[in-house]
Amino acid sequence: MNSTLSFATTPVISAQNLNHYFGDGDLRKQALFDINLDIHAGEIIIMTGPSGSGKTTLLTLMGGLRSSQEGSLKILDREIHGADKTSLVQIRRNIGYIFQAHNLMTFLTAKQNVRMALELHDGDGTSDLDASATAMLEAVGLGHRLDYYPDSLSGGQKQRVAIARALVSQPKIVLADEPTAALDKKSGREVVELMQTLAKQKGCTILLITHDNRILDIADRIVYMEDGKLVPNIESGH
Repeated sequence: MNSTLSFATTPVISAQNLNHYFGDGDLRKQALFDINLDIHAGEIIIMTGPSGSGKTTLLTLMGGLRSSQEGSLKILDREIHGADKTSLVQIRRNIGYIFQAHNLMTFLTAKQNVRMALELHDGDGTSDLDASATAMLEAVGLGHRLDYYPDSLSGGQKQRVAIARALVSQPKIVLADEPTAALDKKSGREVVELMQTLAKQKGCTILLITHDNRILDIADRIVYMEDGKLVPNIESGH
């Protein structure tokens, strides 16, 4: 792996003194405590830690899926704190999402699933969506499965379609929540190496949550969370 990363001065994700709460009144519970984290273009960051430590909450904030409550969170130099729905939608257009459950549309073929992601981003309607979807599926090794429905694909193949769908619109950031959890060792390894290769080729940043210790070596940095806090000095690089 080439670890010579040329980081821009401005991080693509920057959290400063970020706090987050769930519930109201007596039921209000703090989920994130004073998060400070900068992530730069081209980095692959793995976030790990016990279940319930706040990893997914932080990922949803960094993905613009909800507005932050306290502190600063900038995504691609846009402040999420207090952002309205329109701003959040604009931010999300630059982000690809990959989840543990691949969330494919079962009534669409592999190519149609990937094409649908392009349709959401194709503002001028001039792109050849079929060609782009086909090329992306070929890049993830599924050129021979274009017209297969998800029910006819293995778990690893479904996750490859999900990766193709996340990357086809060339997002600047990819967020992945436990992408290998439902896969065996070999398929899981293939999936993350594929994400790593395509991200480097396309220059995008990956933030990946995992409990899978077998894939930690693909990270440029490992960030550890516990009880809603980032635990310092548990980082690794190459």
